[in-house]
Amino acid sequence: MMTGGAAAAEFKARLAAATQATESKLDSLLTPALLPGETLRPAQFLEAMRYACLDGGKRFRPFLTIETARLLGVEGHGVLRAAAAIEMVHCYSLVHDDLPALDNDDLRRGRPSTHRAYGEANAILVGDALLTYAFDILADEATHSDSQTRIALVLGLARAAGLGGMIGGQVLDLEAEQAIQSHSAETVARLQSMKTGALLLYAVNAGAILGRAEAEVRTALARFGRAVGAAFQAADDILDVEADEGTLGKRAGKDAGRNKATLVAAVGIEGARQQRDLWVAEAIGALDSLPKSVDTTVLKEAACFVAARTH
Repeated sequence: MMTGGAAAAEFKARLAAATQATESKLDSLLTPALLPGETLRPAQFLEAMRYACLDGGKRFRPFLTIETARLLGVEGHGVLRAAAAIEMVHCYSLVHDDLPALDNDDLRRGRPSTHRAYGEANAILVGDALLTYAFDILADEATHSDSQTRIALVLGLARAAGLGGMIGGQVLDLEAEQAIQSHSAETVARLQSMKTGALLLYAVNAGAILGRAEAEVRTALARFGRAVGAAFQAADDILDVEADEGTLGKRAGKDAGRNKATLVAAVGIEGARQQRDLWVAEAIGALDSLPKSVDTTVLKEAACFVAARTH
């Protein structure tokens, strides 16, 4: 097992490879070429979908899917398709979050948000199309030959992205902006486990599904995914306070101004750092519970990256 600088270097190389592979897969999926049952892919609208998905982002969710599957001995075309589907859902959520009716952000990934570049109506439809396409990809035999595996992938994403997951978390987020009382740490943790954590957890679970992980392994990986998701959002809350717009590629300092339910608002900046680091340690501990024959070095470095990232 690698240690120290070698482990960090390997993680960076794997993350870069996942980023490139995901970008390539998204590029190949978002083309004018029709799938069976389709009539036409409107050219300008396809351009807007590509704008929302390509040339930006850390691709951390696809990385988690790719590396979890790799941990279990599975790689290749189907894993990349699942990873791309997850990234489409993430990109859809960003497009809709930026809309005037929600967070009203004009900047995303260092350039105009989709509704600023293509109009509000197109942005709504871009999000709808990306979400729908993600399920198309997962349900297709090209992703996996086994129908039960595809069903598990589709069901998992529906639960993670839907009413009791990401969308429900977004609803709680909007409600919290109107709250008079202070946000408690428990309330923030539940909201963030849905809005952000659910899709990050699913990214790990999707790799476990594709890798046909045994029950005990899936449980440990889920613990890892849940803790990484919590730490990732805690880091976001901290960055909103400490980073500037140029570094983030989006508006900074917006959370406090809108009474957002963040960990910083609940426990302060130092408390948020401490809790973030506890979640990172929890993620690493979950991986330590896996059999010693499984090399978890890269995923452990991923957990450390969540705490150390600057944007």
